[in-house]
Amino acid sequence: MTQYDFEGRVAAITGAASGIGRETAIQFAENGAAVVVADVDDAGEDVVAEIEEAGGDAVFVHTDVTSMDDVETMVETAVEEFGQLDYAVNSAGVGGDQVPTGDVEEDGFERTIDINLNGVWRSMKAELGAMTDQDDGGVIINMASVLGKVGFENSAAYVSSKHGVLGLTKTSAWEYAEEGVRVNAVCPGFIETQMLDDAGITTNEDVRDWIAGMHSEGRLGQPEEIADAVLWLCSDGASFTNGEALTVDSGFTVK
Repeated sequence: MTQYDFEGRVAAITGAASGIGRETAIQFAENGAAVVVADVDDAGEDVVAEIEEAGGDAVFVHTDVTSMDDVETMVETAVEEFGQLDYAVNSAGVGGDQVPTGDVEEDGFERTIDINLNGVWRSMKAELGAMTDQDDGGVIINMASVLGKVGFENSAAYVSSKHGVLGLTKTSAWEYAEEGVRVNAVCPGFIETQMLDDAGITTNEDVRDWIAGMHSEGRLGQPEEIADAVLWLCSDGASFTNGEALTVDSGFTVK
C-alpha cells in the first residue's frame, strides 16, 4: 500500500461495511484521515472499532443510499464531527438479477438502478453541497465497474447502472471543476468480495475459474488493490486527473 499524508482530512465512504468500501475506509484511516463509515449494514460499527483500535478516528452512520435524508445525514455528520468533507467515495452497490434482459423483473431492475446509480447521484448531491461551501473543494470517487465500459450477459440492470455512473461522473467533473471539486470513477474488474459470493461466483469453482480467466493474471482482484487506486485519485498526485474512469482490471477490457 502506498503511503499518503491525509492527516487533518476527512473521508466519507458509502458501502463501507464490507468489500471495497471497507478496505478503502481502513486505508484512509491508516493514512491519517478521519473517516465516516456509511452503510445500510450495521456491521459498519465493526469497521469503526477496527479503525479506532488502530489509533484512527472514525464514526459510523447508518446510511441507505436510496434515502436522500440518509445521505444528507452522512455528510452532515462528517462536517459536524470533523469540520469538513474532503473526500467522498460512493461505493454502495448491489449486483442485481442474473437473468437475460427480457426476464428481469421490473422491481428488480428498478432496485438495482436506484441503489447503484440513483444512490450515487443522491450521495453526490449532498457531498457537492458541502464541498462547494469549502474554500478548498474536495474529491469525489464513484465506484463504477468494468461492466460500465462493456456489456456482460445476464447483467442488464447492473451494466446499465454502471454505465450511468460513468456518465454522471464525467458530467459533474466539468460542472464543478471551477469550484475546486474533482470527480472521478474507478472501474474494477471482478473483485473478491461478498457481492461475488452472493452471485455464486466465488463459491462455485468452475465459475470462479471462468471469471478469473478473463483477467490477464488469471485471478480475481482484491479489495485493497481497488482501495489503492481510490486513495491515489484523492491524493495531490492526481491533481490533474478529473472526469477519469480509471480501470483496474488486470486487462479484462483490453480484449
